[in-house]
Amino acid sequence: MMKGQLAGLMKQAQQMQENMKKAQEALGDIVVEGTSGGGLVKVEMTCRHDVKRITLDPSLLSDAEEKDFLEDLIAAAVNDALRKVESTTEQKMSAVTAGMPLPGGLKFPF
Repeated sequence: MMKGQLAGLMKQAQQMQENMKKAQEALGDIVVEGTSGGGLVKVEMTCRHDVKRITLDPSLLSDAEEKDFLEDLIAAAVNDALRKVESTTEQKMSAVTAGMPLPGGLKFPF
């Protein structure tokens, strides 16, 4: 590889690293909502996996015998939010790495 090509590749890599850092910081501001039970339980989570809010429909709180059901709904809503975080993160990061000659199957962040 010629010196000029290597310098160009290094410059591209540095720019990509800076863009990735900015994209990762921006992901902390993106909030997704996971739901379960037809909207009875909602979880708001940032794309940095911070749960911001859990909202329970008031009808869930009227029957104490439904505790196990409620716990299952909360877990399902958190998992739904996590899947949305992963999808959103993948979309945002693929935009950062567009045009870079990366090996197939390589995912960011490492």
